[in-house]
Amino acid sequence: MFDNLSERLESAFKQLKGEGRINEINIATTVKEIRRALVDADVNFKIAKDFTDRVKEKAMGEKVLTAVSPGQLMVKIVKDELAALMGGSEAELDLSAKPTIILVAGLQGSGKTTFCGKLSNFLKTKKGLNPLLVAADIYRPAAIDQLKVLAEQVKVPVYYELENKNAVEIVENALAQAKQDGNRVLIIDTAGRLAVDEVMMTEVANIKAAVKPQEILFVVDSMTGQDAVNTAKAFNDRLDFTGVVLTKLDGDTRGGAALTIKYTVDKPIKFVSMGEKLDTLDVFYPERMAQRILGMGDITTLVERAQAQFDEAQSKKLEKKIRQNKFDFEDFVEQLQQIKKMGNIKDLMGMIPGIGKAIKDIDISDDAFKGIEAIIHSMTLQERRNPDMIDASRRKRIAKGSGKDISDVNNFMKQFEQMRQMMGQMGNMKNMMPGMGMPGMKR
Repeated sequence: MFDNLSERLESAFKQLKGEGRINEINIATTVKEIRRALVDADVNFKIAKDFTDRVKEKAMGEKVLTAVSPGQLMVKIVKDELAALMGGSEAELDLSAKPTIILVAGLQGSGKTTFCGKLSNFLKTKKGLNPLLVAADIYRPAAIDQLKVLAEQVKVPVYYELENKNAVEIVENALAQAKQDGNRVLIIDTAGRLAVDEVMMTEVANIKAAVKPQEILFVVDSMTGQDAVNTAKAFNDRLDFTGVVLTKLDGDTRGGAALTIKYTVDKPIKFVSMGEKLDTLDVFYPERMAQRILGMGDITTLVERAQAQFDEAQSKKLEKKIRQNKFDFEDFVEQLQQIKKMGNIKDLMGMIPGIGKAIKDIDISDDAFKGIEAIIHSMTLQERRNPDMIDASRRKRIAKGSGKDISDVNNFMKQFEQMRQMMGQMGNMKNMMPGMGMPGMKR
């Protein structure tokens, strides 16, 4: 995510390395490089110029503290301005109405239907609400089936009418159904097109007029760069939407859409979506995104994801076992499963300050733990609960059962034992996050 932009900005800040103070000359050089980096990231030139003019103005007005280098000061100024450019603070959904109606719009292929599934999961698991999905895409043959599959995965109902070709009628009927069944939120998946056209715009506008949604979310593929911003403007002129959803941020995106869509349409980015898993939807926090772009990581989001997976009772039970040096392979597998639920492994590691740059060229698959799991699952229940009983002959059997070399099993056992010893030494430390430094994980 934003790897090229991050590198270019880091290179720009190097212009100030070794400088004792900020002056007009080194600021001008740095700002010029920042502007080039933004334009290369598919940011409109006028926006890039306005941005760097503000950075320059703030930098020239700053007095450098003795403890802060010019480079560090410039990073802070750019971080603050990036966060402001992307909206400043997070924007929450308006869920006050009962039921709350959320209209989801966007071009075909932007990830709109998948987002509807993710949003229903988010509202159900994070907000405790009972949403109803509405299949209002009457043109794409697989749209209804896709929404039904997603609804089944997150265990929420979906309303559809196979024979009805009137989208407005379908939505009105769905709203009546939601009121009857007591659904707290109605999420409407509308039709998309390959490009903006009058038929699509008219239909979505008619749905808006019919049910008067509290939220209209425009879903945009962040990989399309400046084109995404132009499309957002066309939709906003017609629909006056309430927020933006950026999808495919885990792809090869240059960042232009994320950086400038708020500036262009003056509507907040409310969610960012990465990958196909239905729990990979995050509220958009401009400051956190700015930190990630500048290689500062995002520890806050990492901790929030961990807290969502590790409940207090489970953590206390685990802490007790660690204190007594009784952490076993059963516990280890349980922690692996919880970590996998937190999201893409490489994305998680990228949230740790300084790690993102180090792993940007390393392919870290979500299957990185499969080898470890194969080894553990080849053990008997007794062996998983009593690691110390696994001798050489048992290791040979485990290696054969898991399809691994005996050296792989030996290395894993050695790393596991080292981790157990380290856990024992850290047993008195509070709030330790389970799973850090997992043995056997290959880069």
